[in-house]
Amino acid sequence: MGTKKTQIKSFRVFSEEFKKSRVHDYESGKFTVSEVGRLFGISHQLLYRWIYKYSTYNKKRVKIVEMNESSTKKLKDMELRIRELEQVIGQKQLKIDYLEKMIELASKELDIDIKKNSGTLPSNGFSKTSKK
Repeated sequence: MGTKKTQIKSFRVFSEEFKKSRVHDYESGKFTVSEVGRLFGISHQLLYRWIYKYSTYNKKRVKIVEMNESSTKKLKDMELRIRELEQVIGQKQLKIDYLEKMIELASKELDIDIKKNSGTLPSNGFSKTSKK
């Protein structure tokens, strides 16, 4: 019969200092999880376990919410839109003031009340209008 070859799995034991150092490398932003794994020959799973265990940010039952760039950009875009709308409102108010002044000057010059539409017949309370 054939001989059985048993293969002994080798495994590495990492010191706690080494684990914390790799977690710090990841948290400081020097390296991504993939980069740490490639540089030190560590699986992603193992590194995530270390992050879960040794991270100063990822404590159990604590969720970290980060505003990503798109949220910040969206907020800045909305603030810019508000400023644009406020500017439009200001321009419209200036136009209203200008037109009211024009009406006032025309009323004085023509000696009639332009705001009051003098061509309109007085209402008698009925919805039908009389034909001339």
